[in-house]
Amino acid sequence: MSEGVKIIAVNRRARHDYAVDDTYECGMELLGTEVKSFRDGKISFPDAWAEIINREVWIRSLRIAENPFSSIFNHDPDRKKKLLLHRDEIKRLTRKVEEKGFTLIPLSFYFKKGRVKVELGVCKGKKAFDKRADIRERDVARDMAREFRHGLH
Repeated sequence: MSEGVKIIAVNRRARHDYAVDDTYECGMELLGTEVKSFRDGKISFPDAWAEIINREVWIRSLRIAENPFSSIFNHDPDRKKKLLLHRDEIKRLTRKVEEKGFTLIPLSFYFKKGRVKVELGVCKGKKAFDKRADIRERDVARDMAREFRHGLH
């Protein structure tokens, strides 16, 4: 990430459960009280996902807590939020999602130049043996790095 970027939250579980094929940076259409909750880090998205409806991308199951300092004009914490992408990117995403097994998962949320952005991943679900293989590869790489460090002394 470049300068002027403040990370709000990262979905580490998504990289464990899904194989990320491609990523897109999206803007979000938010209300004022939602932005305030984002600034406070009051979001929850353990099982959030995105869908394409009528050539628009919407994020679902993203919970943005109500702002306690707001008046009666507070937002609905569970409403679906519209993601902002270029038309050709949406067409590309539509073709990918129509393929078997691909889904859109938010990987991280961050502020870029004062605006909330989403890193949206085009993902395919991993099977249990894929997850075990990834863990095994990570352990082997860690052991090799440890051996290499000890060999230098």
